[in-house]
Amino acid sequence: MTTHKRISKITVVGGGSAGWMAAAALTTYLGKGASVRLIESEEIGIVGVGEASVPHIRQFNGQWLGLDEAEFVKRTQGTVKLGIQFNDWGRIGDSYIHGFGAIGRSLGPLPFHQFWLKLHLAGKAGAIGDYSPQTVMAPQGKFTSGDRNAAAGSPLADIAYAYHFDAALYARYLREVAEQRGVQRIEGKIVSVQQRADDGFIESVTLASGQVVDGELFIDCSGFRGLLVEETLKTGYVDWSHWLPCDRAVAVPCASVQPITPYTRSTARAAGWQWRIPLQHRIGNGYVYSSRYLGDDEAAATLLANLDGEALAEPRLLRFTTGMRKKIWNRNVVSLGLASGFLEPLESTSIYLAQSGITRLLGLFPNADFHPQLAEQYNRETAFEYERVRDFLILHYHATERSDTPFWDYCRTMQVPDSLREAMELFRTDGRYFRNGEDFFALPSWVQVMLGQGILPQGYHPIVDEMPESKLVELVEGMRGMLAHAVAAMPSHQEWLERYWKARAA
Repeated sequence: MTTHKRISKITVVGGGSAGWMAAAALTTYLGKGASVRLIESEEIGIVGVGEASVPHIRQFNGQWLGLDEAEFVKRTQGTVKLGIQFNDWGRIGDSYIHGFGAIGRSLGPLPFHQFWLKLHLAGKAGAIGDYSPQTVMAPQGKFTSGDRNAAAGSPLADIAYAYHFDAALYARYLREVAEQRGVQRIEGKIVSVQQRADDGFIESVTLASGQVVDGELFIDCSGFRGLLVEETLKTGYVDWSHWLPCDRAVAVPCASVQPITPYTRSTARAAGWQWRIPLQHRIGNGYVYSSRYLGDDEAAATLLANLDGEALAEPRLLRFTTGMRKKIWNRNVVSLGLASGFLEPLESTSIYLAQSGITRLLGLFPNADFHPQLAEQYNRETAFEYERVRDFLILHYHATERSDTPFWDYCRTMQVPDSLREAMELFRTDGRYFRNGEDFFALPSWVQVMLGQGILPQGYHPIVDEMPESKLVELVEGMRGMLAHAVAAMPSHQEWLERYWKARAA
């Protein structure tokens, strides 16, 4: 039997939420067999803009790290996120919600929206948002985590939701968890990186203090600069800014207003879009825009003019290029978070992509010989995931009727990837969408965004015609009535926070 030498030293470069998520997960699953050290400098701030998430975070926090949900929400000034409200995207004045979870209830081989579609095209059904718990709950400010007494298969049995939270507080909380489980934090600024002469693997990093920190596996969480993966290993970057033209963001927190809404808001602006993320102690705001079409000062002025409360800081400018590294795992370096790529915060995927990268690394975790197939598989899976998220984000920009500014003219008329063009054409024909392998965004997400932005199918699946219209109306309108009744009886999001998840004063 061949024995392989296990990796015993892992060094995480950079803190923030990505670094501490990685450190906490690695030490949790590798046990005492591997030491995990994390290097971060108090001098180097973290970006900390990503304060909204997707439901996957509940699995990562709860099932994989064993964190207590109430403690997490309280410690991070968290609130509930049922989805994203998109305003002015398809046309000025339009509004729709991309809610988490299922739409209605599937019947046999067909998804619910196919049955809805027949009635909607005949003018006999409401908007698609009337048939999903999250999209009914969100605008009414309602929340419950699910009805355990609901019938099997009921959309109310398990409500899909995520959180808004303070990313800096999340990193601090994870640091405590990670250190309790054995992670060693090293304060310092890296001034040089040493590579092995024979294969270019990273051997060690040297801090400004002179301390040398070695490792067998390095996790690069150094932010946009990619200290190891790019500055040292010269990995290269795949630039997607021709499809996702926003390259700047200006961010500012403002005073909170009541009631706290259980959804993120994304409002399209002249050269991009503005986010609104409500926390318990403040609201996070930002304007993501293209510097080709808008100056930084004008972007900041637009943002400050569209806040719900008093600004609590000066606007902070961030520059980025949408895309990803040519290899996320290169030699003995795995990049996570902003070091691996950036797909802008439109659908709150940044934290998910970091968590997905961590779990993928655990599944393909190497021995000290670093079998090359493991990195190849990791990079293949990660590139697929990034590309599918990329297509979903491009959909928001491209599926628009807006022609009121040069920015929207560009987005509306640009050539898009073939994979996205084909998906849009098929949906426009008869409402079909086929999930591609491990595509993160499932059918309900694509359906809601395509419908929300004006891609209305011309027909529907032929099997729907086998159902008598009376039964069809009973099925579709029964779902709408049941949800409306159930949501009316739910507590408000504000009541839920006060009762279960009230954060300590900031």
